[in-house]
Amino acid sequence: MQTRRVPLRMCTGCGEMKPKKELVRVVRSKEGEISLDLTGKKAGRGAYVCPSAECLKKARKARRIERSFQCRIPDEVYDAMEREMEAYTPQPAVRKEDSEN
Repeated sequence: MQTRRVPLRMCTGCGEMKPKKELVRVVRSKEGEISLDLTGKKAGRGAYVCPSAECLKKARKARRIERSFQCRIPDEVYDAMEREMEAYTPQPAVRKEDSEN
């Protein structure tokens, strides 16, 4: 059986390459609204950050998310994302092979 390739994404806060499932997506919709996408299914342009408030603060300080989206992000949006990130507890990833046994 072939091993599946795991998609990697770079965290905009710490710059580490991590599996996509371990990161939280920040999305900019067509209307220009920026929010956290905890499910990873919202439509729009995405940037990834580790599920920790520290990485989000690093990305905010260096304005890396703004550079990814090529737009200015208001402080209120960053504050709302930080509150949402602190309340978020990542669910452990369950592999399909593990759930069948």
